[in-house]
Amino acid sequence: MNSTRTLPRLMVGVAILAIVSAACGGGASPTPPSAAPTEPGATAAPTVEATADPMATLIAAAQAEGKLSTIALPRDWCNYGAVIDGFKAKYGIDVTELDPNAGSGDELEAIRANKDNPGTQAPDVIDVGLAFGPQAKDEGLIQPYKVMTWDSIPDSAKDAEGYWYGDYYGVLAFEVNTAAVSNVPKDWSDLLKPEYANQVALAGDPLSSNQAIQTVFAAALANGGSLDDAQKGLDFFKQLNDAGNFVPVIAKPGTIASGETPITIRWTYNALSNRDASAASGGPAIEVVVPTSGRFAGVYVQAISAYAPNPNAAKLWMEYLYSDEGQNLWLSGYCHPIRYDNLIANNAVPADQLAKLPDVAGAVFPTLDQLNKAKELITTQWPTVVGAVVK
Repeated sequence: MNSTRTLPRLMVGVAILAIVSAACGGGASPTPPSAAPTEPGATAAPTVEATADPMATLIAAAQAEGKLSTIALPRDWCNYGAVIDGFKAKYGIDVTELDPNAGSGDELEAIRANKDNPGTQAPDVIDVGLAFGPQAKDEGLIQPYKVMTWDSIPDSAKDAEGYWYGDYYGVLAFEVNTAAVSNVPKDWSDLLKPEYANQVALAGDPLSSNQAIQTVFAAALANGGSLDDAQKGLDFFKQLNDAGNFVPVIAKPGTIASGETPITIRWTYNALSNRDASAASGGPAIEVVVPTSGRFAGVYVQAISAYAPNPNAAKLWMEYLYSDEGQNLWLSGYCHPIRYDNLIANNAVPADQLAKLPDVAGAVFPTLDQLNKAKELITTQWPTVVGAVVK
């Protein structure tokens, strides 16, 4: 997956544009869960008898499969450790956690490479950056499914046919190891200062990681570019690399703690989670800074593989994620769940969770078209413009 805020303030102060509307979406009706397995490449979920309890039927079918394979879900990403453990405990289904540090592009490749693999190495479900959802649909890599809470997911954050659906979002921030960096940067322009030589890193490969791609996009906003001009982000990272400040290493909690990548740019929820974990383990003090300018929010989406070996467990996983329980587990991991407005309306959000979230007022959400154009530009031009091989 290499690849929060005071939420009421965020929802009032942020124009979510065409990706996440403030109002809950309607129109599409939920598709009842199915007990019948979905064949690889199927395009629609089977129906069940009207008299049956859809959830009871789905649970039984999922438990009969008995297993689920996820991919690219670090346990400290959006509180996924608690989400996975909660799902296993609730339903008694084994979960294989494939390659936690994979990027969104790697997730799609894992589906392609395992089309005929009925084993645990074939991912049943994916969690990818927004721009990767339509790509996966176009390639026939995912299948449609509408959870029971479908109508409370904003229309602008889901595929109308149910192939992919927004799950949560965060804002890009600087995660700084203050034991290695005494003067904490406050904005993008600060990162070019000589004092930050060999200290600034990405949390993924900009050729395949949604988080890294959108970091480059975000840099454009603070350096003369716009949501329609991501080139300025590439130019900024060229400056950063030419100045000797950029570290071509995929940053992880271990590299941040050791000082190898003491200034890492990544989603608020990842940075805040690692800050808490470092403090709890006696590690270095970490400060998380949402930059003054270029505040950029990114949506991730869920989908089920068209070739899922365990299609019913995959559907049950989605039901769990989009339930109040699953949404609040994400929220407790500093992620803003996609059903937030609906949760608030139903008084389903614990107050203590809201109190922990930082202010990200002014963050902007690019449209899907803007994301796709930026992704194409950044993944093709990074090697020639910036020239750094990130690994």
